[in-house]
Amino acid sequence: MTRFWEILPGAAAWGTLLLLIVLSWQAPVAVVVFILLYDLYWLLKLIYLFFHLRFSFTKMRANMKMDWLEKLKSEKKGAWEDIHHLVIFPMYHEPHDLVRESFSSLVHSNYPKDRLFVVLAIEERGGAGDAEVAEKIREEFGSSFKSLSVVIHPDNIRGELKGKSANVTWAARRAVEDVMGPSGVPYGRTLVSVFDMDSRTERDYFGILTYAFLASPHPGRSSYQPIPLFVNNVHHAPFFARLVGFSSSFWQLMQESREEQLVTFSSHSMPLQAVIDIGYWDTNIVSEDSRIFFKCFTHYSGDWRVVPLFYPIYMDAIEGATFRQAALSLYKQQRRWAWGAENISYLARDFKNEGKNIPKRTKCFWLWTLFEGSYSWATSSFIIFFFGWLPNLIGGNAFTSSVLSYNLPRLTGWILNVGSIGIIASAFFSVILLAPRIKGFKAWHYTLYFLQWIFTPIIFVFFSSLPAIDGLTRLMLGGKFRLGYWKTPKAGAHAS
Repeated sequence: MTRFWEILPGAAAWGTLLLLIVLSWQAPVAVVVFILLYDLYWLLKLIYLFFHLRFSFTKMRANMKMDWLEKLKSEKKGAWEDIHHLVIFPMYHEPHDLVRESFSSLVHSNYPKDRLFVVLAIEERGGAGDAEVAEKIREEFGSSFKSLSVVIHPDNIRGELKGKSANVTWAARRAVEDVMGPSGVPYGRTLVSVFDMDSRTERDYFGILTYAFLASPHPGRSSYQPIPLFVNNVHHAPFFARLVGFSSSFWQLMQESREEQLVTFSSHSMPLQAVIDIGYWDTNIVSEDSRIFFKCFTHYSGDWRVVPLFYPIYMDAIEGATFRQAALSLYKQQRRWAWGAENISYLARDFKNEGKNIPKRTKCFWLWTLFEGSYSWATSSFIIFFFGWLPNLIGGNAFTSSVLSYNLPRLTGWILNVGSIGIIASAFFSVILLAPRIKGFKAWHYTLYFLQWIFTPIIFVFFSSLPAIDGLTRLMLGGKFRLGYWKTPKAGAHAS
């Protein structure tokens, strides 16, 4: 059954696209009706998601204006003082400047540093270069926190996939055995945050995280998700990477207010006791950030959820030494994210084994949510921006001379024009997100960042749906086509 669930998303995506091609030739009228209904569905969905975007954005801005440490002291007095944080930065071939800026953001946090246990998790295969960066970081920041440990993950451990998940698991185990245990800090009162190396925390991140933990009805059975904003370096990233970075940021903003289907993504936090209970992160997977949520979900028989923080954590958009290198890196990054469809087979298997007490309705909800998300990611851009024109191209003379054929471009064009309001809104939000983060932001940049959104259809096809269907196809084929972990290259930090 595992192979069935791995094959299903890719087979459904390819089946849909191929069927639309055949029917555009054999039954163009049916395709036209489908395309119009599909475009209308996405227009309504876009409007619905825009309200979520606006709500999350407004709440995030309000949270950023608050002094969360003072709020803890006034509202959670006596409860927050024994909350500690284990912060893990997995690192492999990262430039010193980028690592340093991420650590500097921790130092400037509005939170007692004697409650922060920090781990820089490097790879043995990173060699002398990574070891040198780690030593510089330890020399500069070693006295800034309760402890700063450099943990080296050994290479070639049997059964492990070379990547972030194995590194984080090794680092967390070492931290528990060598630091947290001897210090006597209770695991149930410790939150572990796993941050990508380009992650920079806003000033009150640990304050709002601690507050959310103490205010949660289920503090020990929840993950805590900030909003990743890929804006650290957008002033230097190529326009296509900038657009994808904005789109990813907006999607995370939308998801933050859709709590019922929120899953951990990239940098996030969770109780250390839960990490220990489930046996840490799986060491043979690519999508460790979402897998840890589902692993907790099944281990605790569905008693697990994600608490949205409505608070940003800043990350890098894709860069490259050349235009081609940046484009290839962006494609690979999106393909790796789409590989999260591997969780469908994992969830189906675990629902049958460990999650027997989870209601069937809940199981169906999550299987459908994961499947529909992967399927739509791979197909929607093709259907919206390409297949609307296909019946007129291959539908035959009888169709192309009909009134329906004449009006098809006008109908789809009208729907897309209305949908462009969402693009304008996205451009507006992108400027608001950008300006405070960039030194030297000038008036002409506003025009540039607005105009770049006209490339959205092309960018979505080539840097969203195409890598997504590539990832689903590899998962479907299996064997030698399976993806290993691919680390997104970082060019260094640029933002203020």
